[in-house]
Amino acid sequence: MICNLCPRNCGALRTETEGNGVCRMPSLPVVARAALHFWEEPVISGTKGSGTVFFSGCSLGCVFCQNEEISHKRFGKKITPKELADIFKNLEALGAHNINLVNPTHYLEAILQAISIYKPNIPFVYNSGGYETIEAIEKAASFCDIFLIDLKYVSNDKAERYSKAKDYPEFAKKAIIKCREIIGPTVYNEQGIMQKGVIVRHLILPLATNDAIEVIDFVKHNLKGTALSLMSQYTPCGNLENHKELQRKITKREYEKVLSFAMDSGIEEIFIQELSSSNKDYIPPFDLSGV
Repeated sequence: MICNLCPRNCGALRTETEGNGVCRMPSLPVVARAALHFWEEPVISGTKGSGTVFFSGCSLGCVFCQNEEISHKRFGKKITPKELADIFKNLEALGAHNINLVNPTHYLEAILQAISIYKPNIPFVYNSGGYETIEAIEKAASFCDIFLIDLKYVSNDKAERYSKAKDYPEFAKKAIIKCREIIGPTVYNEQGIMQKGVIVRHLILPLATNDAIEVIDFVKHNLKGTALSLMSQYTPCGNLENHKELQRKITKREYEKVLSFAMDSGIEEIFIQELSSSNKDYIPPFDLSGV
């Protein structure tokens, strides 16, 4: 396939075995873990867990990525769409509340093939870094029920510095608005588990409280009725030698400043984390479980 699935628009030839684009991944999905996951927002993980499929490779490549083993180093096992469909079926049989596709954009075509083979009778979650085209969002919306989508930056400078994607804010904002437009109002079941909706996530970075406040303002003014998840889980990962500001966790003062603004914003549904979540112990083991 000639790939233009993400905003990099690199037009790379991706075969079943080789990838030459920015993500450097083949067209067949590479998966590092497929298991019940309990560390998402409570309305996603619930009591039974979210059936989470961790895809390898990434078109964004943030320097601070906590899943660098799979996003940067591309660890994982190559599988067919039929094998991916079997993974969906197995996760459903384990009692998962949903099928949670983590970083799925560069495998959209294979995911669509897998769903044509078997589509579980539980919601699909499209768990994205936010660097999406409108076309990709529309494709995803043909099968997914929930968008769990990042707004990492509103600053072009930070997007360029940390992800070499100066245009990230432009694409992410448009994509998130499109998600909300397509999905519509949030729907929960009787147990309080999300069946349909959008959650905008923002990982608060050190020395970036003003950026987080701008994210809150964006959600407030453009996404009425949309849930916001403010994450304190940042922990230094990867090669941060040239990014001294990222070599520490966020402070209690930084997080409380952001939370205070959020609570006064009028946004009705906000998910927060304990500062203790900034711990590498919460990074899932990428050990090919369930693959």
